Amino acid sequence: MYIDAPHADDGRAMNNVVALVGRPNVGKSTLFNRLTRSRDALVADVPGVTRDRKYGYVRAGEASFVVIDTGGLSEDTGDMHAATARQAKQAVAEAQLVVLVLDAQAGLTAADELIAAALRKRGKPLILAVNKVDGLDERTAVTEFFALGVDTLEPVAALPGRGIQRLAHTIAAQLPPVEAAAPPDSGIRIAVVGRPNAGKSTLINRLLGEERLITADVPGTTRDSVYVPFVHKGEQYTLIDTAGLRRRARVQQAVEKFSVVQTLDAIERSNVVVLMLDAAEGVADHDIHLIGHVLDAGRGLVIAVNKWDLLDDYARRRVRDELDRRLAFMGECETHFVSATQGRGVTALLRSARRAHRAATREFATSELTALLERAVQKHPPPLVRGRPIKLRYAHQGGRNPPVIVVHGNQTDRLPEAYARYLGNFFADALELRGTPVRMTFRGGDNPYAGRRNRLTKRQQQKRKRLIRHRKQARA
Repeated sequence: MYIDAPHADDGRAMNNVVALVGRPNVGKSTLFNRLTRSRDALVADVPGVTRDRKYGYVRAGEASFVVIDTGGLSEDTGDMHAATARQAKQAVAEAQLVVLVLDAQAGLTAADELIAAALRKRGKPLILAVNKVDGLDERTAVTEFFALGVDTLEPVAALPGRGIQRLAHTIAAQLPPVEAAAPPDSGIRIAVVGRPNAGKSTLINRLLGEERLITADVPGTTRDSVYVPFVHKGEQYTLIDTAGLRRRARVQQAVEKFSVVQTLDAIERSNVVVLMLDAAEGVADHDIHLIGHVLDAGRGLVIAVNKWDLLDDYARRRVRDELDRRLAFMGECETHFVSATQGRGVTALLRSARRAHRAATREFATSELTALLERAVQKHPPPLVRGRPIKLRYAHQGGRNPPVIVVHGNQTDRLPEAYARYLGNFFADALELRGTPVRMTFRGGDNPYAGRRNRLTKRQQQKRKRLIRHRKQARA
């Protein structure tokens, strides 16, 4: 329930770490967003929105530190509340300083006293952040909180942003001196997406080798998008756990709507997306829609069919046939059949994600792309338009992640869409671009003869006028 069990600092934090803890709905996530100058933490006027640990970077003048947002601590029982409390305890264990967030509007409660007493036993520096003082007299509002026996107290109003910088500098002043913290290279950003209860958090926990994220056999366990950096075989990654996406008609609660927005934003921020499918449920229309969003965003894609260990041979053949039929439009996208709970096939997902990222970020010489364009045209020439041929002259790279190939020629605006798809597939196959979409851009050159006919006609008219004038002079 509360942070009352002794935990040794595991020493993983390379910079100063600060944990935000407190009762549900006291404004921890709003304060987190203000300190980090972001909108990473999901905020709603509903208790228990935050469950997993969320990390962010804070700068206060020349100093900087890492801040952790945690779920609300309460006396409620149940597996979810216990898991949230474990996440908060781990955050305190990692931190060099703890900020206990309090609600000035609600006043001092018995739950606040229990949490403060548990934190004092940990022996770590403790700061009280009395939130929601907007509309109140600050001195009067914070007086009762001195009864908690903590010397450092800062009144703040996280929602309008009052007192945030003062709190940040107060925190920095009490942290041990270290080199200025800076966000590390996040490496390859992999967003794990899919329907609720597909096993996304379980997969990430298996890759990390620890219970970093809360898991339960309850749809909607994850609400925030949680970014988790880690290193595997010397390569840096950032795994992004996301809320499960359902059909729009079933999304009713405001919290779930915000979760959907965060999931779509996580896809935009990622380099590669791992789509988790539940093997027992197969491929739904919503999964196809989600794949389309990933491809439209230009992100690499890997398919993970989870809970494969729960199917018999007949069910496995049926799932494979369904994947071949419904995902044929995706082209060269790698598919893995995994068991996140047992760890089967999960490391192969990282290898596929790494290959997809390398394919998406490769650089190509103009000569190489132009030679491939010539081969493609020779194999299958573009059709005639009004009896005139479409000439494609050369190609060059116009961007990466995803690869963009720019083709120059004449009448390219009249190039049929089917032929553009043919060229995209040809380049993807020839360049072995597996797991990443290829975007084709066509540019038409200016016609060097455009307007020449009119200019020649004017010169001819001038010449004709001179000739007529000379003839008239000769007759005279």
